[in-house]
Amino acid sequence: MTLGKPDIGEQALSKAAEIGLSTQLDEVEDLDVDIRTDPGKLVQGELESVEIEGKGLVMQKDLRAQELEIKTSNIAINPLSAAFGKIELTRPTDADAHVVLTEQDLERAFNSEYIHNKLQNLQVHVNGQPLVINTRQVQLRLPGDGKILLTAEILLKETGETQTISFSTVPHLTPGGERIALEDIQYSQGKELSPELTTALLDRASELLNLRNFELEGMSLRLKGMDVQKGKLTLQGTAHVEQFPDS
Repeated sequence: MTLGKPDIGEQALSKAAEIGLSTQLDEVEDLDVDIRTDPGKLVQGELESVEIEGKGLVMQKDLRAQELEIKTSNIAINPLSAAFGKIELTRPTDADAHVVLTEQDLERAFNSEYIHNKLQNLQVHVNGQPLVINTRQVQLRLPGDGKILLTAEILLKETGETQTISFSTVPHLTPGGERIALEDIQYSQGKELSPELTTALLDRASELLNLRNFELEGMSLRLKGMDVQKGKLTLQGTAHVEQFPDS
């Protein structure tokens, strides 16, 4: 965070922003908002910088982010609202966004009720035969070679047989940074069990990696970069902020 101790006005605005942000989160381990300006600029409706740092934030769809950072500068606000401890933007501002997801975060989300329900009663073809399957458990690993490894335990409802499907995929940013595409599928056993099942798993993974899952009220995000390392996935993006969350 910015060096130097904030004054009383900065502390009041920062605290109000923290309260507003926390109301949008299901869980949060640590949340810190640091707003900096000086009294003269505040009277004129200017903030020098806003930095948001959060750890262990649980967003929508039970998606947890190990780290979330948003930083911006030169923000225009309503000075009258600021006098009452509320940040009201008079024009939108852009910010840098940084999100870190761990392997555990992604696997937890994949096995959440929201995603799990979307992987039940799938109508697929296995060896040319139409079948209905339920996905019991999904393991997601980040082995450190730029890939995502998915292993799913499935139940064939017609036979009661349990099978395992395992494949790796490479995430790529789509043009414009609107989403992450999962490509270059490689199967651990050298063959595909079911095209429909693979598609369903990839769709759910893409859904989880959509940066819009980390958007807060009054904010939209766009990807600029991505780094897949062993055990964690780091996303960089731009946040277009039209309004700060209100407590």
